[in-house]
Amino acid sequence: MKYLFTFYLPIFLWSCNSNQSKIDNETNEQVNVENKKLTTNISYSIISQYPHDTGAYTQGLEFSNDTLFESTGDYENSSIRITDVKSGRILKNHKMGSEKIFGEGMTSFKNKIYQLTWESNVAYVYNVNNIEKPINTFQWPYEGWGITHDSTSLIISDGSSNLYFVDPETFKVRTTIAVTDEDGPVNYLNELEYVDGVVYANVYQTNYIVKIDAESGHVIGKLTLNNLLQQSDNISGRTDVLNGIAYNNKTKTFFITGKRWPKMFEMRLN
Repeated sequence: MKYLFTFYLPIFLWSCNSNQSKIDNETNEQVNVENKKLTTNISYSIISQYPHDTGAYTQGLEFSNDTLFESTGDYENSSIRITDVKSGRILKNHKMGSEKIFGEGMTSFKNKIYQLTWESNVAYVYNVNNIEKPINTFQWPYEGWGITHDSTSLIISDGSSNLYFVDPETFKVRTTIAVTDEDGPVNYLNELEYVDGVVYANVYQTNYIVKIDAESGHVIGKLTLNNLLQQSDNISGRTDVLNGIAYNNKTKTFFITGKRWPKMFEMRLN
C-alpha cells in the first residue's frame, strides 16, 4: 500500500498543478482583456468646406489668433505662408526650400513661428508678424515631421512613435513619450495639433488622426476620414495624402486638409 501511495501521489500533484495553471492562464487572459484599453472611434460633423491651393504640399497648418499659417514641403517648392481661409488665397508666401531643404511642420508659440525641415536637421524661427526672414535657427538631431506646443514646450514628431517635448528657447529635448494603442507602438506620427491636454496626430499615409493623451502617450481616440474628397476632387498625379490639422480656439472647430488637396474642411468633433 505504501508503494501504491508514493506512485500515485506525483500524478495527483501534477494533475492539480496542471489544472491550477490552466485556471491561472485563463484568469490572466481575462484580466489582460479587461485591462486592454480599446481606442474609441470619434465621430464628426462637417460644417463647411473651402478652396485649398493644389500647389501646397501641406506639412503644417495652424491658427495664430485668426490668422491661418501653413507650411509646405517638396524641396524647392517648400514655403511658409499665410492663407485666407474662405477663399484659399495666399496672402503672404516665403519660399524657404532648396535642393536640400524640405519644409515640414510648423507651430506658432509666443509670437514666434517654428518651422521644421525634413532631413537637414534645421528648424527655422520667425517673428509671427514677419515670415519673410528667419530670426533664428536651431539644430534638430532627428528628422523633422510634425510640431505643436502645450503651454511650456514644443512637441515634435520624427516619423516614429515618439513625441519629444522640447524647450522653445534652446531646442533641447526635455522629455520623450512613446505613443501606443492597444496593439502597441503607433508609428508614422506626422502633423500635430495640441488641444486641451491631448495631441491630435495624423498617421502618415493613412486617413487616420489619432487622439493622444499628452501625459501617458496612450491613444484614447481615433478619427477616420476616408471619404472627405470625392473622386472628382482628385487630380491625377497631384492629389496626395491627408495632412494638415488646425484648431480654431474661437470657433472650437478643426480645419483639415491634405497634400495638394483642392479643399479644406471645417469640422466639429462629436
